[in-house]
Amino acid sequence: MNGMIGDIVGSARDSLATFGRMMMFLGRLLAATPAAVLRPRLVVHQIYNAGALSLLIIMTCGLFVGMVLALLGYDLLSRVASEDILGAGAALALTKQLGPVLTALLFAGRAGSALASELGLMRATDQLAAMEMMAVDPLRRVALPRFLGGVLAMPLLTAIFIAIAIFGVQLVGVQQVKIDPGSFWSQMRSAVELADIYEGLIKGTVFGIACSLIAVYEGYNAAPTAEGIGRATTRTVVVSSVATLILNFILTAFML
Repeated sequence: MNGMIGDIVGSARDSLATFGRMMMFLGRLLAATPAAVLRPRLVVHQIYNAGALSLLIIMTCGLFVGMVLALLGYDLLSRVASEDILGAGAALALTKQLGPVLTALLFAGRAGSALASELGLMRATDQLAAMEMMAVDPLRRVALPRFLGGVLAMPLLTAIFIAIAIFGVQLVGVQQVKIDPGSFWSQMRSAVELADIYEGLIKGTVFGIACSLIAVYEGYNAAPTAEGIGRATTRTVVVSSVATLILNFILTAFML
């Protein structure tokens, strides 16, 4: 029993130490952020890598999430004769919750793992050490553009996911189960306010900061071995997913 308690305390202490190191790493990134203005091409390239290359999976998943949500929502609402509010309910769920969260989880699995493995490989092949020997700061040259690229891409991906998911809801709700299109869109417009849209975008931005920071930190500090790169990539996806769900609860409770 004492050994189990000791293991739990040790794990908690290690987790707090890792969190502290990650916050210090974030501070270094933020301090170096003004330097990114001098190299906008690097940031734009990373926005393309993190955002544009994730569009296919974001749009595909958004479409089918919207279609499934419409089917489930119609099945539920038809039992209380309220099918006309399907559009409003689906839009609110996607804008405030499902859109930002699912986009962050997909981002962590696609772009986050790619960032961590790329930086880990650069660490393993001594590319980062070579930059330091040439008096080039690898944090500003390599880590910072990838962090900013992920942060800027996430709100855009979130907006695209929500738009495609609502289109999927409309395909099923209006085209398949024959809900009146006028009621569908009017109920949605009256229910979704500008504050709801801001909430989704704020969550997308916060999740982008968290997922990008975890990916860049894990890759930049990965052990220079094949096993170390694999562990850093796995930790990136797992920790990003857990952090997204925890932050979603905190932000939802605060915004309500």
